[in-house]
Amino acid sequence: MGDKEISSAVIGRLPRYYRYLGELREQGVVRISSQELSEQMKVTASQIRQDFNNFGGFGQQGYGYNVEYLYEEIGKILGLTKKYRMIIVGAGHLGQALANHTGFESRGFILKGIFDINPKLDQMTIRGIPIQMTEKLPEFIKEQGVDIAGITTPSEAAREIATQLYQYGVRGFWNFANTDLHLPEDAVVENMHLAESLMRLSYSLYNNFYHKKLDENPFLEVMKK
Repeated sequence: MGDKEISSAVIGRLPRYYRYLGELREQGVVRISSQELSEQMKVTASQIRQDFNNFGGFGQQGYGYNVEYLYEEIGKILGLTKKYRMIIVGAGHLGQALANHTGFESRGFILKGIFDINPKLDQMTIRGIPIQMTEKLPEFIKEQGVDIAGITTPSEAAREIATQLYQYGVRGFWNFANTDLHLPEDAVVENMHLAESLMRLSYSLYNNFYHKKLDENPFLEVMKK
């Protein structure tokens, strides 16, 4: 790959390729063409080839792609050959739901701790991991060498806690708070703004279904109101 700059759009599609290839791998599929992959993923074969060419191509003319090899190579590109130590800060409903998700470990994201400010949650366990109070974060991060912090606190607390976590040495932030984090350039932030995602869904649903169908179905006019 060298020093070539890869667009964020291409990088954004890599996890989806990885997921589909993982499913094909589990099904025992040995090889697949870009056309066959495009039919499953609803991405053009040309787009798939262009994306993979950013990293050397991976395929052979007339043969297609070896599923196992491509799955492993994309995993390497995504950095999944490394184990990441992760914490969750904010043990409300969303934080607990994330902590209960066992699929992260299979991808190399190892949940090491869960933190909150609510004393009623102190030492409650989720999958055997005790919830600790946030004042223990500096010592815990120093001992564990945390790579990623999932932030599920209320918006008004998220920026302050993210700044503190950065000062403690954390550089990866998985942000579920409905606010943007303002951190130094060497911090890596992945925002998961759920409300924005729902509004994008609303836009597509309205413009691709309701708006076009109003003239055809008067009942939808009532729903619109």
